[in-house]
Amino acid sequence: MNYSILDFLGLLGAVGLFLYGMKVMSEGLQKVAGDRLRNILSAMTRNRFSGLLTGIAITALIQSSSASTVMVVSFVNAGLMTLAQSMAVIFGANVGTTFTAWIIALFGFKVDVSVAVLPLIALAVVLLFTNKSRAKSIGEFFIGFAFLFMGLNMISDYVPDLQSNPEMFAVLRQYASMGIGSIIIFLFVGIIVTAIIQSSAATFAIVLIMCSKGWITFDLACAVVLGSNIGTTITPLLASMSGNVAAKRTAMGHLLFNFLGTVWCLCIFVPFASMNSWLTEAIGQGDPEALYGFVTHIEATDPGLYNHLFDNSLPAGHDVMRQIAAMQMSVSFGLSIFHTTFNIVNVCIMIWFTGVYVKIVEWRVPAKKGE
Repeated sequence: MNYSILDFLGLLGAVGLFLYGMKVMSEGLQKVAGDRLRNILSAMTRNRFSGLLTGIAITALIQSSSASTVMVVSFVNAGLMTLAQSMAVIFGANVGTTFTAWIIALFGFKVDVSVAVLPLIALAVVLLFTNKSRAKSIGEFFIGFAFLFMGLNMISDYVPDLQSNPEMFAVLRQYASMGIGSIIIFLFVGIIVTAIIQSSAATFAIVLIMCSKGWITFDLACAVVLGSNIGTTITPLLASMSGNVAAKRTAMGHLLFNFLGTVWCLCIFVPFASMNSWLTEAIGQGDPEALYGFVTHIEATDPGLYNHLFDNSLPAGHDVMRQIAAMQMSVSFGLSIFHTTFNIVNVCIMIWFTGVYVKIVEWRVPAKKGE
């Protein structure tokens, strides 16, 4: 994998475009937002449960928790949503993002929001040259929205291509038999990888490759997925850098929610992962823990066949290839079930502590003088 200084500068430029887009989008929102938009958002988030459902629906529709949480940060930054309202929507976004994992697992389909960026800029430019101030403000909002997603897309393009270079993760194999230490290590792997590539879906793909090569067991794959929940918080944290104190508190609340959820899950990690393995078998998708044993057995007894498995030299109809494909599907379903059950249980626990979250983030992110 070649990664030059130009690629790194391109990454910095992409982050800059993302932050600038966030700033322009929030300013446009502040100018265009009247009582109507404020009332709509208030109705959608009038209590913690309606806010939760709003977060689930928005994230399921656009299939990106990063995109939905960034929009929530921008609404808070523009003064259209309170911190308490935003927390409920972010809780819902964490459940809504599990729909994406299921859609990818079942159909391999994902909505690409970036395809609408250029048409949106074309519309925005027309609005910017009108004489009406409200139309100009809407155009400014569209420009900021387009720049934000262009930056987000370019960040993904300029980070190192980890998904296409899984060999760099082979070194982690030596840390896969350390008990609870391995779980902690692979949790941090999930945090770091997802923070770098800005996509929990891509982390899923990397984990599946690692399982297929017999490098890690199913429970360690679950640890990586658990870490990816914290890794996804980097996007709203980046977005809040150009925002006001309310936006920073919203992003901090998102991080706190995922961090505390990870803590309780770690306390019962082994039985929780085993329960999800059992659920995968119970719905008829096979044992997700079988792939590791099958591949390591082949590696030990027939190294030549093991090497052929991953250099595309075996025909697709080969018996071993068919068996591995079925076991990969089991692992994919198992990880989706783990991701879903974790987020649902986490929301069911944390939704009752929304007020506590608000007080904690207000304490952790105090307002500056005059802000």
